[in-house]
Order: sequence, then C-alpha cells, then structure tokens
Amino acid sequence: MPSPRRSIEGRTPGASAGSSSSPGSPAHGGGGGGGGGCRFEFQSLLSGRAGADTACARLRASESPAHRRGSFPLASGLAQVPPAPPPEDDRINLNPSFLGIALRSLLAIDLWLSKKLGVCAGESSSWGSARPLMKLLEISGHGIPWLLGTLYCLSRSDSWAGREVLMNLLFGLLLDLLLVAVIKGLVRRRRPAHNQMDMFFTLSVDKYSFPSGHATRAALASRFILNHLVLAIPLRVLVVLWAFVLGLSRVMLGRHNVTDVAFGFLLGYMQYSIVDYCWLSPNNAPILFVLWNQQ
Repeated sequence: MPSPRRSIEGRTPGASAGSSSSPGSPAHGGGGGGGGGCRFEFQSLLSGRAGADTACARLRASESPAHRRGSFPLASGLAQVPPAPPPEDDRINLNPSFLGIALRSLLAIDLWLSKKLGVCAGESSSWGSARPLMKLLEISGHGIPWLLGTLYCLSRSDSWAGREVLMNLLFGLLLDLLLVAVIKGLVRRRRPAHNQMDMFFTLSVDKYSFPSGHATRAALASRFILNHLVLAIPLRVLVVLWAFVLGLSRVMLGRHNVTDVAFGFLLGYMQYSIVDYCWLSPNNAPILFVLWNQQ
C-alpha cells in the first residue's frame, strides 16, 4: 500500500495546480502561470493592507484632541485664529456689583419698615383711632396754609426787618414747592399700596411720593424759625418736635415710605442753606420791597 507522502510527492505540478483551483480563477490568470499568479495575489494583498494602514493612521491623527485644538499647523501655513469674544450685551452678568445689592436690600427694608409703621393707614388699622390727629398734623404742614399765612403776615407787617424776614420765608416756600414738584416728576415713585388718597388739596404731582413735601417744608420752616425768631427754649423744642412728628405721621398714615421722609428732611435742610445764601434784602433786591410798599 503506497504511503500518503509518496502519493503527494509523486504528483506533477500540473496536476496539483489543476486540483487546487478551477480553470478560469482570477488568482491564476485563467488557469495558466500558477507561480506568477500567487506572487501577484500576495503583492496585491500587501499593497491593500498598507493603504488601509495609512488611511487609519490619518483618521486617528485627525480625531486626536491635539489636532482638534489646532496644535498642528495648517496646510496653508496660516495660524489658526481664536474665536472672537461675544459682545458685551450678550454676556451674562453673574457677578452683580456691591452697590446694586446694597440698593436692592435698602429698598426691601424700606418697603417692609414702611408697611410695619403704617398703623394709621386706615380706620381698621391697629392705630386707626389716631388717624384724625395725624390728618390734623398733615394740614399743619401743607403748603397752602403756610403760603397764605406768610402772605397775611407780610401784608400786616409795618417794619422793614419783619418784611425782610417774611419775604425770604415766602421765597423759601416757593422754592420748596418748585424743587419738590420737579423731583417728584422726575422720579415718579408711587405712593405705598396701603395709602388712601384722601389728602387735603392735592395736585397732579401729589400722586407720587418721593420726596415728602411735608418733610421738606417742616425741615425748612423749623430751621428758618430757629435762626430768625427769638424763642424760649421750650418753644424751640416744640418746633423741633413738631417737625419730627410731622415726618413720622406721613409714614403712619401710609402717605410715604421711610426713605421719602428721610430725603425730604435732608432736602429741606439744604433749601434753607440756599435761602440763606440768596438772602433777599433792600440792598440786593430793592424792587421787591418797593413794590410791596406801594401795595
């Protein structure tokens, strides 16, 4: 019995080629040139593998983080330009200023404190029984009684010194009305929500609350009286107490917020400084005194 090895070695090259592949195979060139076909198939496989390796390497390089960040120079030799920052209007302000936070906190405290102190805002309030007394104080600080009283005293005065004092008081009251009306028209801060619009003789600008006209008038009149009238100490204390209680009554009635009254006191104090600086006398304003004497 012949061995398998001798039977395999005994085959002819043509027979092995014919038994391993069918005629017309692409690897063998249609059945001829067996050795050349094997070499061609091997070279084509090597070239295809090398091309695939090159493509994979390029793909990995393009997908690397360093390449995406622009660490490799561009083919044209131009440096990669960083993106422009967004406009100032499009940026979100995540760090508000300290001044803005302080103002918002002050406004919140002002509204809370004004509502707590508005104990006479209505008849059903905790101090509603004291509302008529507060309204009487409101009339004592109104501009119309002060203007009418000053004009009456000016008409009844028979001395140059008295007329000079009253003329400057009238000038201060008119200046107060003008400044308060202008500031109220510019700021336009609404009165507190718990306020009842039952005030004595209101104008169009009186629907606004900042600053308090009663507080400015109280500060101006009290400082004027203390500087130009000779009063005993109890009367001087009474004048200061009247100004303070009048400002407090504006908050208790719900007419104003606390900051309205505080700024009103400051503005009235400064108004007297303006009146004192522009003091009217027969020397610098003789026409006013001459016209008043003729009347």
